[in-house]
Amino acid sequence: MIELEGVPELIDPVMVAAFEGWNDAGDAASGAVAHLDREWKGEVFAALDAEDYYDFQVNRPTVWLDNGVRKITWPTTRLSVVRIGGAKPRDLVLVRGIEPSMRWRSFCNELLGFAHELGVEMVVILGALLGDTPHTRPVPVSGVTSDPDLARTMHLEETKYEGPTGIVGVLQEACTHAGVPAVSLWAAVPHYVSQPPNPKATLALLNRLEDLIDVRIPLGELPEDARAWQLGVDQLAAEDSEVAEYVQTLEEARDTADLPEASGDAIAREFERYLRRRDPSAEPGPAPGGDASYLRDPSPGRPRPRRSPDPEEDPGETPDPPQP
Repeated sequence: MIELEGVPELIDPVMVAAFEGWNDAGDAASGAVAHLDREWKGEVFAALDAEDYYDFQVNRPTVWLDNGVRKITWPTTRLSVVRIGGAKPRDLVLVRGIEPSMRWRSFCNELLGFAHELGVEMVVILGALLGDTPHTRPVPVSGVTSDPDLARTMHLEETKYEGPTGIVGVLQEACTHAGVPAVSLWAAVPHYVSQPPNPKATLALLNRLEDLIDVRIPLGELPEDARAWQLGVDQLAAEDSEVAEYVQTLEEARDTADLPEASGDAIAREFERYLRRRDPSAEPGPAPGGDASYLRDPSPGRPRPRRSPDPEEDPGETPDPPQP
């Protein structure tokens, strides 16, 4: 049994997870969770034992100096909580780590143990894959689930993918078998410019997460970073005629495929997001006591919450995205 003595009862909690590695093209997914943690000043309340899940010859620890004292940071997965203020406050449990090297089933069971103890209502796993998508167009983000009911009620794709998978796919199936609602959001990163970071893909994931869990996410400098990233890639492409021609081919293919989306749901989502950002009452506020300091003042005698979440899908290192 996982005991979380330092964490109070949470409000409508959703677990948002991302893992560096195979599931994280351009560091877009891990960058999104890092942004949430930074903007809402999350406080780490738990870390998985690195000895149990990581090969240190693959993911090496780092040495650093703290006031002249040498310390070691071990690669692991950490959990933090942030509270979103406003008219309808809620909590996010942020999971950020590295795809484990071993014992994936135990890894997923440990995360599900935390979800159960915290009363998590849904798990959202972020991922990014390499795809045939031009950097000049909006980043495609697909939302998939293994739950037919969730797919219908939240307008998601029910995954039909078959093939190699990463920790995102394994965790999603673990949630499904545990009866925890789960969704995976996948951003497609241009395979010809896959070097991290990719703030444009990170921004696209956060926008889709906003729509999914109905919260307003402060974006900070991320929109400007995304514009600067695109301008930089534009300049690189302009210097190479073959790359410029290839990008134009991708643009034509993308524009043709997106014609049916030029109206309807896509425009409605953008308009709703615009209205949400104009509404002052939706502005996220600090947690009671400031930032995540409420973690230090747990509610005594809180009941053990119920269980929740459920994930899905796999990315790939090839240009072809996983098929729903």
